[in-house]
Amino acid sequence: MAVTNKNEALLLFLGDVFFFVLALWLTLLIRFQEIPDVDIFIDHLVPFSLIFVLWFVVFFISGLYEKHTLILKSRIPTMIFNSQLVNSGIAAAFFYLIPAFGIAPKTNLVVYILISFGLLLFWRIRGIAIISTHHNRENAILIGSGEEADELKEEVNNNSRYGIHFVSSIDPKNFEGADLQKELSSRILEDNIKIIAADFKNQRIEPIVSNLYDLIFDRVRFVDMYKIYEDIFDRIPMSLLRYNWFIENISGTTNKTNDFFKRVIDIVVSVIVGILSLVLYPFIIVAIWLDDRRQIFFTQDRVGKNNKVFKAYKFRSMEVHSDPGGIAKDPRVTRVGEFLRKTRLDELPQIWNVLKGDVSLIGPRPEIPNLVEVYEKEIPYYNSRHLIKPGLSGWAQLYQRTPPKWAAVLDATKLKLSYDLYYLKNRSLMLDLKIILKTIKTVLSRSGV
Repeated sequence: MAVTNKNEALLLFLGDVFFFVLALWLTLLIRFQEIPDVDIFIDHLVPFSLIFVLWFVVFFISGLYEKHTLILKSRIPTMIFNSQLVNSGIAAAFFYLIPAFGIAPKTNLVVYILISFGLLLFWRIRGIAIISTHHNRENAILIGSGEEADELKEEVNNNSRYGIHFVSSIDPKNFEGADLQKELSSRILEDNIKIIAADFKNQRIEPIVSNLYDLIFDRVRFVDMYKIYEDIFDRIPMSLLRYNWFIENISGTTNKTNDFFKRVIDIVVSVIVGILSLVLYPFIIVAIWLDDRRQIFFTQDRVGKNNKVFKAYKFRSMEVHSDPGGIAKDPRVTRVGEFLRKTRLDELPQIWNVLKGDVSLIGPRPEIPNLVEVYEKEIPYYNSRHLIKPGLSGWAQLYQRTPPKWAAVLDATKLKLSYDLYYLKNRSLMLDLKIILKTIKTVLSRSGV
């Protein structure tokens, strides 16, 4: 049973196509003050279709085809506005640099951007809810404990995109086997429960599994609470983690074909980017030297695949760095270093690490040995992130809004591990491509880690 709409991204895309085309028709209607002739409409649609392709890429990179969780919904207007600003520049450059289309877009383009922004805003905020197939959300009960259960209940109950509504929840910690069965049976009758979402690996639920089986014949459906959580939040719930989880989900993720092509991509991209970036090196080197007359590059020990330590290369951006395996003694960022960090130029030398094979373009962010030592003691299963090659960018870097920086921060690192494990479980070339495209947006917008 699907709680989330697997076709949501396709639905959003088709809606965007419709409203992009409708905005063009309305623009021509305003310009000519009459219903546009078919030939005129097609003459305009052909060149606009070419830039639509680029616009959809911008929308994808901006995150407008992500799941409409509560966090994303609150940022939709800003995301559409920023995307349309970029799209306006693309369209202006397209029509002015290729005058052969000759549709005199000076006024049309401004009108079109305004109309399309309004229509897309309506579509993304109101239209998607109006046509949603989840008008009649089914009553469900949640059986689980902890912050993740509370987080799941809040997200599902306050977002109309889901096909269920948790009318109540039960914390197994508050009941013994017989009492839990009695409480569950009572609520199923009182609230007309159609779906039960539960932590089926919870020891307190195991004694009543046979009773739950009997409910199948009463047309009650079951879904794993953690499966819903992973589908919605794109991370692995930490309370789920046991040794058997890694045996079931991680031990079989090795794919030699995938790894081969990923390595080929790493080599090709690192060679191209490495050669092109050489033109920037003299300017960066001179800027760092003029700033404080200190070292240009610095190396730092990082932990890679199978806990192998390697030297990571970067342009220096801090006042004083510690020994290669430790944390900065003086974490103050230099004036030039601040610019290098915002533009990610300080990481250009790490292209050499990619070419050498120490890291990949995409993977968990490599950590310094001193912090790894702390995290392995304090966070269960932390060393599992070293089963694969680390990367310059990754799933956690894109989705964790407040990542840990230089000091050991346990809660933030646990959250980062939950994203790393999601990538470890689901890694593929398509997922890597998605991360690469969204990383481009992060770099250009100077946001993220």
